[in-house]
Amino acid sequence: MTGDPRFFPGAGPFPLARLAEAAQARLGEGADPARSIAGIAPLQAAGPDRIAFLDNRRYLPALRQSRAGACILAPALAAEAPPGTALLLSERPYLAWARVAALFHPPPPVRPGIHPSATVATEAILGAGVAVGPGAIIGARAVIGAGSVIGPLAVVGEGVVLGRDCRIGAGAVLSHCIAGDRVVLHPGAKVGQEGFGFAEGPGGFVTVPQLGRVLIGDDVEIGANSTIDRGSAADTVVASGTRMDNLVQIGHNVRLGRCCVVVAQSGISGSTTLGDGVVVAAQAGVTGHLRIGRQARIGAQAGVMEDVPARTDVLGSPARPAREFWRAVATLYRAAREGRRRAE
Repeated sequence: MTGDPRFFPGAGPFPLARLAEAAQARLGEGADPARSIAGIAPLQAAGPDRIAFLDNRRYLPALRQSRAGACILAPALAAEAPPGTALLLSERPYLAWARVAALFHPPPPVRPGIHPSATVATEAILGAGVAVGPGAIIGARAVIGAGSVIGPLAVVGEGVVLGRDCRIGAGAVLSHCIAGDRVVLHPGAKVGQEGFGFAEGPGGFVTVPQLGRVLIGDDVEIGANSTIDRGSAADTVVASGTRMDNLVQIGHNVRLGRCCVVVAQSGISGSTTLGDGVVVAAQAGVTGHLRIGRQARIGAQAGVMEDVPARTDVLGSPARPAREFWRAVATLYRAAREGRRRAE
């Protein structure tokens, strides 16, 4: 069930005209602007009072059979919709869908206040409308921006600065960190812990003091149980708009550009720099002291061991440019087939 009211209190219904306005889309020919839509649903489950979306041609059969009262899709696919389906036309249907979904299911309101079981240092500064959940800890000299929410058992360490409207999930921990506005840490995320730095001495390893910080821009989202180490001497930097999935590891001194995407179980080793708009797919590994150019894309399970130029796709381990990788795979498969034929 989409938007189970036990978990996602809803708004609406809304007329199509309001949905088109929110989606920044235009109504298709013949659509009644006053028609009421009660909620969202996937194509396969939507009924006459629901709106769905199509952003991938592979789901055209589902569109043709859908009973949805309205659908968001690209103008080029409008003719594929069943008769009677009201259309919201957008060149970016998924973005339009996100806006409509947020209209029907806005974030829950912040309930300001400090839970009796929370611990807030007297030297901490909390802005207007901050909510601090059960068992949370806010250290001395920490600054929490207005409208922010600190979840149950979360820890905001001494001197940490959070901007306005941040959301810190249950059990998340921040130390040695300065973050901007609207930063989200999902449950269990850890930011600012000691980086993995040590020197080898005659009697074993000697830990190198990690004296940097983590600097996080605005509108950054960090997934559950992801970790970002603070810098050693320089800072670890996550620029505005970047998104990290769950179970991501960011090493000390790493610099992530604006609007990067790092997908689950990926790791970026210390002192590597990613330009703006880089995508790191699932389970990829990037070794240290590299430069990954802007808008490069690193494929799933790739092992990156050298610099990657801007706007380059790489695959495999060791990672190679995508065309080279696929040629090598094709050559290997041909050789394997020829080997089997000779063996027969």
